[in-house]
Amino acid sequence: MKPIRMLARSIRDAFKSVIRNFSLSLASISCITITLIIVAVAIIASFNVQNFTKEIEKDLTIVVFLEQEATSSDIKDVETEIKQMDNVDTYSFQSKQDVKKQMQQESEVFNTVLSNWEDDESPLKDTYQVKVKDVTKIGKTADQIKEIENVSVVRYGEGMVEKLVSAFDSIQKVTYGIVIALILVTIFLIVNTIKLTISARKREISIMRLVGASNFTIKTPFIVEGMILGALGSVVPILITLFGYTAFYTHFNGYLFSQLIQLIKPEPFIYSTSLIILVIGIIVGTVGSASAVKKYLKI
Repeated sequence: MKPIRMLARSIRDAFKSVIRNFSLSLASISCITITLIIVAVAIIASFNVQNFTKEIEKDLTIVVFLEQEATSSDIKDVETEIKQMDNVDTYSFQSKQDVKKQMQQESEVFNTVLSNWEDDESPLKDTYQVKVKDVTKIGKTADQIKEIENVSVVRYGEGMVEKLVSAFDSIQKVTYGIVIALILVTIFLIVNTIKLTISARKREISIMRLVGASNFTIKTPFIVEGMILGALGSVVPILITLFGYTAFYTHFNGYLFSQLIQLIKPEPFIYSTSLIILVIGIIVGTVGSASAVKKYLKI
């Protein structure tokens, strides 16, 4: 019961301290708010880049052209070997007749040309469209498919795909790095801001020492105060995330620049992001307070 009473008293004293030192508390909250707004924007951008990357990767397809003279038995054998590959996720077969119909529907020119060709005269080939589990290994998988008997040509956008995957990977690492850097900057700013707050209250701490207060008793209210400041500092960034991102998504109809770049739907994305921002605010407030008390007051 005693630890619970001590914790309750620390929470009460922390709230009183925030109100009593309102100007210094406001400075800390403002510092947290500004940096968390930037963190929120970086997080939203990071998740959207990751989502865009996944959508593009899902569309990456290996097109396998079979030999012109491949029989139905040969086609089945090719399917069996493709199915057994570890990196193959899904695949679908398209006969030369299906390819012909599709091309005729897509273009009047193709329709005119292909309508004059009989099936035995058509240069079109039976194909398999293969999607992989790991796009970073798409080249290796394509090379394995090339070795299958009765496979004529394999195409997957070689060269360009590897550059695209590498670019997406670099963008993700940069956005993650920015988020981490901003969090570290936030902690640094909060430590220095709370340092000023604590320095202004040295007399209060000296009195607590004189009356025999333990280090834990002295530090706990400051740590709880840091948690409160962190939570209060995350309010505005959370509101911007909830309403700002929803308005942004609605304004652009869910796409950025073109339908190729699809934004994440607001719900439940804005709620999970808001929770992340709140947790970051509380953590940096707690770490900032604890570091300031430990390093600068030498309790």
